[in-house]
Amino acid sequence: MVERERRHARPRGTVFVPRTQLLSSGDIDRILKRIAHEVVEHNPDTASLVIIGLQTGGVAFAQRLSELLTAICDKEVIFGVLDVAFYRDDLHLYPVVESLETSIPVDLSGMTVLLVDDVLYTGRTIRAALNALSDWGRAASIQLAVVVDRGHRELPIRPDYIGKNLPTSREEAIDAQLDGVWLGSLVRR
Repeated sequence: MVERERRHARPRGTVFVPRTQLLSSGDIDRILKRIAHEVVEHNPDTASLVIIGLQTGGVAFAQRLSELLTAICDKEVIFGVLDVAFYRDDLHLYPVVESLETSIPVDLSGMTVLLVDDVLYTGRTIRAALNALSDWGRAASIQLAVVVDRGHRELPIRPDYIGKNLPTSREEAIDAQLDGVWLGSLVRR
């Protein structure tokens, strides 16, 4: 298996096979800087802002957004990670193989939460995240930032901040990382 495929191995017995690079690392950097400035415009009081990256794809983007927001506002922005595996509605189809870390350093009651994920597709992961967040307190508001919105929503979920709209077919897959975005397919191992 080539290095890129090894790095992007997916759970549930599939691997991402890239075909075309759609966005470069420079594009991703510009997207994250734009989203960071939009977040500050909509949330001038970053003291009550918590950035939460969804395991696994959203964590690196959330961490980078947290760093950018800290630099823009000149004060630390709270960062956490959330694993939604046990909140998914497809556990009967795909049992959880392993649980990943959830680390939210504050009570979310009264806070503004910015959920960050790599790719928005059906909306089911975000629905699971909303359910999971309720265990951490009643946030004043929850906003959603995604690097790529590929369409095909099954639930009425709409992001507040979108890096790039990249319509795809259901047979295609998108892999978004800090070093770029690729279009490809998922292949069973």
